[in-house]
Amino acid sequence: MSVDLTGKIAIVTGSGAGLGRAEAVALARAGARVVLNDLPGAAEEAAEEIRGFGGEAVIAAGDVSERATADAMMAAAVDGFGGLDIVVNNAGITRDKMLFNMSDEEFDLVVRVHLRGHFLLTRNASAHWRSVAKSTGAPVDAAVVNTSSEAFLSGPPGQANYGAAKAGITALTMSTARSMGRSGVRANAICPRAATAMTEGVLSGDSYGPEHVAPLVTYLASPAAAAITGQVFVVYGGMIAVLAPPTVAERFDNAAWDLDSLDKEVGGWFADRDPAAGFSADSIMQLKLKEQ
Repeated sequence: MSVDLTGKIAIVTGSGAGLGRAEAVALARAGARVVLNDLPGAAEEAAEEIRGFGGEAVIAAGDVSERATADAMMAAAVDGFGGLDIVVNNAGITRDKMLFNMSDEEFDLVVRVHLRGHFLLTRNASAHWRSVAKSTGAPVDAAVVNTSSEAFLSGPPGQANYGAAKAGITALTMSTARSMGRSGVRANAICPRAATAMTEGVLSGDSYGPEHVAPLVTYLASPAAAAITGQVFVVYGGMIAVLAPPTVAERFDNAAWDLDSLDKEVGGWFADRDPAAGFSADSIMQLKLKEQ
């Protein structure tokens, strides 16, 4: 299958800088026409970069958590370019605080931009693709690439808002893959490690360059990835890791549980376990690049 995106139309949110810009540029270099989104004035340089090498780009500025912005991005793609094939949800912010110090506003803002922003555009795009599939009688060839984070697996103590939003994005991705598959839409999530303005002070160095993430996003958006859907990838440097679903660590069966039997069976099992060994996938956080 082809990795050429000539003739394809893509929307990339948060594409004025950092990871989103690298993704938009990579899609454009592969042949896609790109709708760039960021806050007003933030995507002009990215648009000029794409136009500088002969690519096509337009800007639909605005806050991704607003329905009007999702509508404007769809209009720029469908009405302006004539269709839509690829959605890359990337836009996000952080407001890091320990849970006991986090304000209502800090929680709501992060969840709104990340999770609601992903939902609004994905919902609008899905409605469009379903309509096209129904009218033509054939599935579309469309791709959604969402931006999750290993934070949804690790529960970082200073990012209750961010971790919760990323967990929601992962679930949204799985739901999209399952509900839109018959219409020809595939959906995957990436957990990138990239040095951007959002991760300043946390990630740095050549291994964390956004350019290491953009090729996977471009590939997942291409017809060559037609059989890949409902997956979660950790990606940075030269590494791509496909995550497996959770497994059942232990099972307990009793037709009439009472407190004593719960303490004996469930409590007894936990008595021999490391109390730090919970659901958090700390082993995934330890993924390192291989020495070359």
